[in-house]
Amino acid sequence: MEARIEFRNANPKILPLLLAIESYLRSTKIEPSLLNLIDVRASQLNGCALCLDMHTKDARAEGETEQRLYALDAWRETPFFDERERAALAWTEAVTQVADGHVPDDVYEQAKQCFNDEELVDLTLAVASINTWNRLNIAFRTVPGSYRAGSLKTWLAAQRGS
Repeated sequence: MEARIEFRNANPKILPLLLAIESYLRSTKIEPSLLNLIDVRASQLNGCALCLDMHTKDARAEGETEQRLYALDAWRETPFFDERERAALAWTEAVTQVADGHVPDDVYEQAKQCFNDEELVDLTLAVASINTWNRLNIAFRTVPGSYRAGSLKTWLAAQRGS
């Protein structure tokens, strides 16, 4: 696979905006481990190889188990995820696939039982953010494989310093 263009270089104004959202998300009450699960699950649904490479590496480096990552696309069929994670994964799927029938009321009610209003907005922003990254990387065929675990944290720290 060959990249079409490097969107980060083609328009350098985009990366700081996207990283600002990522930085904000890491300051919310949404657990970093849950953000990782959201990023991986949405990337599975969208088929974004770059984001799968990146977020599975970061998730493992931050303590996520291989078992849970391998079973994530079948999370409903496993006992590996708690109620809050299940609500977030259902929300992630519904928001990512919103064109398939909007966000069902039962998914919303499940999320409302586990997240307060502010958290639910932040959760939705997390889903929207990874979907944006997925679409940019898929559209421009960003080549996966070179990401090193922890690089996102380094990029976010650099953004805060600038």
